[in-house]
Amino acid sequence: MPVVLPMTIQQVLVFVVGCCLGSFFNVVIHRLPAGESLVHPGSRCPGCRREIAFYDNIPLLSYVLLRGKCRHCGKPIGLRYPFVEALTGLFAVLLFRRYGWHAQFGIEFFFISLLIVITYIDLDTFKIFDLFSLGGLVAGFGFSFISIQVTWEESLVGIILGGGLFFLIEKGYQWIRHDEGLGRGDVYLLAMIGAYVGWAGVVFTILVASVIGAAVGMIAMRRANEGLKTAIPFGPFLSLGAIGYIFFGHSFYAWYLGDLLGI
Repeated sequence: MPVVLPMTIQQVLVFVVGCCLGSFFNVVIHRLPAGESLVHPGSRCPGCRREIAFYDNIPLLSYVLLRGKCRHCGKPIGLRYPFVEALTGLFAVLLFRRYGWHAQFGIEFFFISLLIVITYIDLDTFKIFDLFSLGGLVAGFGFSFISIQVTWEESLVGIILGGGLFFLIEKGYQWIRHDEGLGRGDVYLLAMIGAYVGWAGVVFTILVASVIGAAVGMIAMRRANEGLKTAIPFGPFLSLGAIGYIFFGHSFYAWYLGDLLGI
């Protein structure tokens, strides 16, 4: 008989693997926008440029043991690094607890991983790379044929609704204000999100992203004193809305349609 590990141990292993993947995502976030190789050279301290030994590059653990500083020059290591590692590991565990080793676990973890990378690159550069958005869109539509959450028809409608709606908003803003509001990257990103969550997820994502984005935007405008010219990446808010739908979307619609509207 095959040996089955206790559920707790399986979850610990999933978390560890998730953290390791998060460590790689940090490399992608840092190097890809700069056009650097993801493989060579190995991890280096941005301060002293010395190569980081493998025992100083263990996700989460090394950060704690080194007290958040480089062993050689003492320069602080940004909190983003352990945060991305822990966040990726946490989402891996949450999805594993929901689906176990079902293929849906892999589909949604792949989707959230893309959103994590897209979010942090967008925060740094105000760019969303087509490699992730359009590549993720194609993958998401392909996954819909084996998904237990969306059918391929729902995925296709989500792509068309998400991309089409934001494309019209982008063009409308340009026509009215003669300036760029939403970037084309946001259009592709919402289309990609639609591929994974369908039309219902697109609606939820836009709702959450708009509310949170507007609140953060008003705070940023007051601080910058630049009014509507204040540049704020919208990709992170779309990503937050999409992840929110994965974990809370069905409960939200059940409450909204059932308890609130009585449908």
